Amino acid sequence: MTRDEINKLKEDKKGNDTYDHPDFYQIDDLLSEEHKMVRDSVRAYVKRELSPIIESCAENNYFPSHIVKQLGEQGCFGPQIPAEYGGGGLDYISYGIAMQELERCDSGIRSTASVQGSLVMYPIHKFGSEEQKRKFLPKLGSGEMLGCFGLTEPDHGSNPNGMTTNYTEDGNDIILNGAKMWISNSPEADVAVVWAKDPEGTIRGVLVERGMEGFTTPTTHGKWSLRASITGELVFDNVRIPKTNILPGVKGLKGPLTCLNSARYGISWGAIGAAMDCYESAKKYAAQRHQFGRPIGGFQLQQKKL
Repeated sequence: MTRDEINKLKEDKKGNDTYDHPDFYQIDDLLSEEHKMVRDSVRAYVKRELSPIIESCAENNYFPSHIVKQLGEQGCFGPQIPAEYGGGGLDYISYGIAMQELERCDSGIRSTASVQGSLVMYPIHKFGSEEQKRKFLPKLGSGEMLGCFGLTEPDHGSNPNGMTTNYTEDGNDIILNGAKMWISNSPEADVAVVWAKDPEGTIRGVLVERGMEGFTTPTTHGKWSLRASITGELVFDNVRIPKTNILPGVKGLKGPLTCLNSARYGISWGAIGAAMDCYESAKKYAAQRHQFGRPIGGFQLQQKKL
């Protein structure tokens, strides 16, 4: 899709997102004014920029890469990361609400933000050196850079401890070899947080940067889900990386599993957003679909379901 096609979709479907936020359980009463501001800001952005184009993006398996900087400007990348490092400096409820509103639009868009905030920015902030934090976090938070997280391998998914991606040492550098697959954001990522075994067999986190010789990121085609996000592989063929790119603050599976727990928190909020959209879509259809001379929403059976 071209930018002109995207702009035309936005114009043609302007106002199509009529979500009115039913609050059956009075959750709003539990939110602070700051939380409501975050929600309303992300919701307005979704209605204005994402809702008009997302159906076409999903149908065409197209990642609208222009939204990366928009998501950064909107504060959706690492809202829980301290502001001094380029995050939003907000609490975890604000982070969850942002993920909820993104997934109300599309799971793939929320996935893009979850990876950036919880699987890339989070480990750099929690386990990285001060130099690594200053180098990467502000650009990741603003959307100037896109990141990805490399854990899953072709033969090791639910058993990450069996990973075969590894590195050897050569002076002030390491030499990385192996492959990761099903990696969200990878084909367009500027930096990858990669988990690999050191010469002693201990799992370590390594920051692999776009442009390093021997590092490639082939795209995965033909996905049946998360079609508006971009997914690919990470392939390492004798990639020379300075030792200063190793995350110094963690060893072992604690590193990647801590990151995954952080991401799952946002994903759980995203599931609420998906449920909100399911209800709204069903309600809208019940009002538009006519049978026996009236909307099906006028029948008690449908009303009970809703």
